[in-house]
Amino acid sequence: MNPVIAPATGADIAELRQLYYAVYGPHYPVALGTDPAEMARLMADPYSLWLVGRCADTGALIGSAAVHGEAGSRIGRLEGIAVHPGHRSAGLAATLAGALCAGMLDTGRLDSVYATVRTVSAGPQRVVARNGFRPLGILPNAVDLSSRESLALYARHSAGVLDRRIPVTEVPAPLLPLLRTAEAALGIGYPGARAAAAAPLPVPAPQGAVERLEMIEAPAFVRRRFRERFPGAEGWFYPLHTPNVLLTPEDGRFEVYAYLNRAGGYCSLLTAHPDPAAAAAYLEPVTRALARAGAGYIEALVPLAHQEALSAFLAQGFVAGALYPAMRADGDGFHDYAVLSRSGERIDFRGVAVEPPLQPYLDCYLSAWASTHLPPSSEVAS
Repeated sequence: MNPVIAPATGADIAELRQLYYAVYGPHYPVALGTDPAEMARLMADPYSLWLVGRCADTGALIGSAAVHGEAGSRIGRLEGIAVHPGHRSAGLAATLAGALCAGMLDTGRLDSVYATVRTVSAGPQRVVARNGFRPLGILPNAVDLSSRESLALYARHSAGVLDRRIPVTEVPAPLLPLLRTAEAALGIGYPGARAAAAAPLPVPAPQGAVERLEMIEAPAFVRRRFRERFPGAEGWFYPLHTPNVLLTPEDGRFEVYAYLNRAGGYCSLLTAHPDPAAAAAYLEPVTRALARAGAGYIEALVPLAHQEALSAFLAQGFVAGALYPAMRADGDGFHDYAVLSRSGERIDFRGVAVEPPLQPYLDCYLSAWASTHLPPSSEVAS
């Protein structure tokens, strides 16, 4: 089969919605395949590229994939890979992904593209791996489709980007195994990286503080407020996520901004005003409030060089499952980031399909989770 690959247009929207329904059923929590207005916006976005594949014989739309970018950022997300069930195993997904990378990475438009890949089968991992994507870690319980699923994080960088990473020499001790895993998997180095001295932790918020947190779910208001608080890129960095939820105590001394996806049952903590440290003591109440709102998975993206922020999340039961090297450009260099997450639901990896390159990350996460949430063997024995 030699499919015809072309940019998606507004005339494709009806067929695209049928395609995503055929592939994912009624539980697909992404606007790219379900919301016509958002789909039209992405197609017209100059920082993004959406391609479709059509059968050369019949003209039927049989495949779709996109790289979603944004103004002011040189990072993109590969998303919405879908191939009609009647046309699988012919390499169309890999063809679409390859064409997208050629248009966005090989041309220098982006520094890196990442993908969150389903693990219900090995196929999605193989698709991205064939196109130069390499595993960065595991995101356990990351999304609720028909049931709670774990995702794998993969990324591909433009030539030379990984060679311009800004060195990090100290990290909290629980992150060292993840660094060693990334070194072996990606061929990058953390020369001399050692465990940092324990950072002082914020005094936890008093019991009952969660009841005194107000959660505002008014997306347009939250976006306006966020732009007022953060008119530039300083103070926050969470590519391709726009806050739609604001949490604040009664006295308003801090504001926590998050992106909550109720359909998918997940949430990303984006930042806090006047600064993240102001809300650090309330991290546990914030997490519980979001869990009560339906977020079975909560994640945070933290610079690897920010030891205090990393320590605060680790102290509240977050576990680092992925490492994104050279994620954020800073002058002539790039900063590495860690992805930390916490799930309020039981994590079950028994149905997960893991390709060999991803397996070390899963092993590393299991060890880190056990160290965080299980009592030491000495306590069990006693």
